[in-house]
Amino acid sequence: MKFISDVKLLLKITQEYVNAQFTLAFSGIFSALFLLYSFNFAEGVWRPYVVALFAIYAATTVYVWLVSQLIKKDLANDREITKRTRLLGYPLILTLFLGNVFASGFGFMLATKNKTAEYTFAVYAFQTQVFIIMISGVNIFKPYVVDTFLIAMGVFIALAIVYLIMAILIARKVTLSDAPKWMLIPGILLLIPVLTGNFFSFLLGITIIRKARNADPSAIEKWQKMWNKILRNTMAVFGLFFITFMFSLSVVSNWTFDYDFAVQNNYSALLQMPTLEYPLGTDNFGRDLFSRIVFGAQISLIVGFSATVIPALIGGALGAISGYYGKNTDNIIMRLLDVLYAIPGILLAIAIIAAFGANTVNLIIALSVGAIPTYARTMRANVLQISNYEFVESARALGASDLSIIFKHIVPNALAPMIVKATLTIGGAVISTSSLSFLGLGIEPHIPEWGNILKVGSTYLESHSYLAIFPGLCIMLLVLSCNFFGDGLRDALDPKAN
Repeated sequence: MKFISDVKLLLKITQEYVNAQFTLAFSGIFSALFLLYSFNFAEGVWRPYVVALFAIYAATTVYVWLVSQLIKKDLANDREITKRTRLLGYPLILTLFLGNVFASGFGFMLATKNKTAEYTFAVYAFQTQVFIIMISGVNIFKPYVVDTFLIAMGVFIALAIVYLIMAILIARKVTLSDAPKWMLIPGILLLIPVLTGNFFSFLLGITIIRKARNADPSAIEKWQKMWNKILRNTMAVFGLFFITFMFSLSVVSNWTFDYDFAVQNNYSALLQMPTLEYPLGTDNFGRDLFSRIVFGAQISLIVGFSATVIPALIGGALGAISGYYGKNTDNIIMRLLDVLYAIPGILLAIAIIAAFGANTVNLIIALSVGAIPTYARTMRANVLQISNYEFVESARALGASDLSIIFKHIVPNALAPMIVKATLTIGGAVISTSSLSFLGLGIEPHIPEWGNILKVGSTYLESHSYLAIFPGLCIMLLVLSCNFFGDGLRDALDPKAN
């Protein structure tokens, strides 16, 4: 009995086995979805491309199940995964080019025993870049593309190769505590691709620089522990990957997508079904739904992040001042915010937009105002607790000013709950943006935004359901991703959970 319990515990803490179960579930779900969509019930014919995808995903599911059984056997017999089993991860890496990020990620994790945070960042930076290349590459089937298309694609391919090389070097040279000194230069260079929106590249560069310098081992250890906890949460990693992918796609879309396809009417291509030229079909004005969703990500992300950062800064500052000074200052600030808090956020947003007009700036302001009280309350609670710590008393004794104590000593130590809250509320901001646009009170109707696209698609649910399904899926996945990553971040930063 003790042997069985030991094996079960080993299975729970072995990241490869956990990833295998996660991959098995999602590959099975996608296989079932492809099977359902492979038959056109209206015309009574099979869709050959979808049938092929179903066969590949089903085969991948069976392959992952077999690998998971081998991992289970290795752990029972040898207490570790054998080299022979790890070699089976390499074929799974190729599934990335079929869009199966779960199976390819599992393949990368299985392929090496040395899984540092840097290796994971390099792997997902590579996967993000490959997805960007594949999505952007679909534009070659259009009659024309932007002038920067070839240059941008060349840069994207070069970056993907760099990330893959870095993943190989990290697996061989980087340990949990340090990295070779010569990796300092690649680490600095990896900060540059953040201009393409690839956040994994930024994290990779920062972590390599910290380890190569080895200036503060305790800070490096703390950083590693935090990210190891996040990266062990498979759903949190998936959330961060999808957020990064959508953000990166929205940043680089101007270099590989033609905005005219998203906004100009094409009456010769009204309500076209998905084809190579129009991968997601066209709407009732002949506009390419694929291009509209890509450019719509820009608006949704800009509004979502802005409507989170602005109230976090304003509410955080008010909460810090209120919590530190207390008494009359606390009463004045918090009672005023209570009045604002009593008004439903969506109702307040509608009122502001109705008064000042529907546009992007007014929408950001409307969503930001209603969120200020919640951030102020969160910061105030943290400041009230931290203000009693000894290092704050020491700062007062040394003659530091109140503002210096608040913003240099207290606020930095109270940021963790604020960061977690901000991550969790980005999804809510995206939903509010889409909801108001759907009602005609958000982004201007002619601008491609997911709520506007969904509003058009809702009138064609019976005849052309894809017009509503695709933008709806994008909204759902982005909101779920924010929530998954926020949950993982909360578990990693919460001292009680630690």
